[in-house]
Amino acid sequence: MKRSLGARTVLLPAPVLVVGTYDKEGRPNVLTVAWGGTCCSNPPCVDIALRKATYSYQNILDRKAFTVHVTPERYLAEADYFGIVSGRDVDKFAATGLTAVRSDVVDAPYIEEFPFFIECRLRDVVELGLHTQFIGEVMDVKTDEDTLDDKGRPDVDRIRPVVMVPEIRNYYGFGRRLGDAFVMGKKLRGK
Repeated sequence: MKRSLGARTVLLPAPVLVVGTYDKEGRPNVLTVAWGGTCCSNPPCVDIALRKATYSYQNILDRKAFTVHVTPERYLAEADYFGIVSGRDVDKFAATGLTAVRSDVVDAPYIEEFPFFIECRLRDVVELGLHTQFIGEVMDVKTDEDTLDDKGRPDVDRIRPVVMVPEIRNYYGFGRRLGDAFVMGKKLRGK
């Protein structure tokens, strides 16, 4: 028997994304978000959702750009820290020793040490309630050479992304490969 949990934000799991922005003075800032993902394939777009109270909220509106990093396991403590302190009060790059690099594609910084990130131009803003959805058109995707497979595609086993269960506030490493998308279900055709 199924049990109702009520209307809640329990989509499992959530990505652990780090968003890079510049403030009005040009200082780099990063923020960790769990509300985000792919939202369109043509044009390629990703979305993130932020509360208005966050420092990055206004930065995105002012600069019309942001970067989205997939958090690798080796930088999970830093990503967690980015979500607990505000860029209004702390220079997160100085505190963690990570390196902010100016994107040559959008007006936002990226984290040199993170192996995979997406450079976005702000396309749309949707007011939802407590959170505002920022839709970014993907202008470029960059990854470290050593994270690519033999066909030149990002390799999840090499990037080692982290996911989160927001309801219980736990982080998890990525699981094992289960099969090929759009192939496994073919055997059920014609049933």
